[in-house]
Amino acid sequence: MSATRPPMTQKGADRLRDELEYLKRVKRPEIVAAVAEARAHGDLKENAEYHAAREMHGFNEGRINELEAALSNSEVIDTERLTVGSRIVFGAIVELVDLDSEAEVTYQIVGDLEADIKQNLIAVSSPIARALIGKNEGDEFDFTAPNGVKTYEIKSVRYR
Repeated sequence: MSATRPPMTQKGADRLRDELEYLKRVKRPEIVAAVAEARAHGDLKENAEYHAAREMHGFNEGRINELEAALSNSEVIDTERLTVGSRIVFGAIVELVDLDSEAEVTYQIVGDLEADIKQNLIAVSSPIARALIGKNEGDEFDFTAPNGVKTYEIKSVRYR
């Protein structure tokens, strides 16, 4: 029995590949140089610069491993090619209206690793995304938010 591969948008995969390239080609050599310089300062037991550089190296290598695993295990989905009409699936850009306050918000449903609420990118596994999946433009739904139940209308659904 094979597990399903987590989805990721093409844009998210490209962003993670760019970060991976930066960590390998720029950050890794900088850290190696910092470790070598700190090592040259002598006694490693009491050399805070050396220990800080080694710790930075560990964090960087850990992030490189995380990105490589995510990119190799994910199923990259080109959301521009989806033909699902106004039904909400992974990759949808959804404009919502809070029916109580009339406030509008737009989210894109993306993979877990590419989610960034500051950019209105919500993880497919998040409660709001799970509430949206399968619904259509024009639908209304209730969502239990931390500050109580909210009723939303789905104003528009698009893919790009």
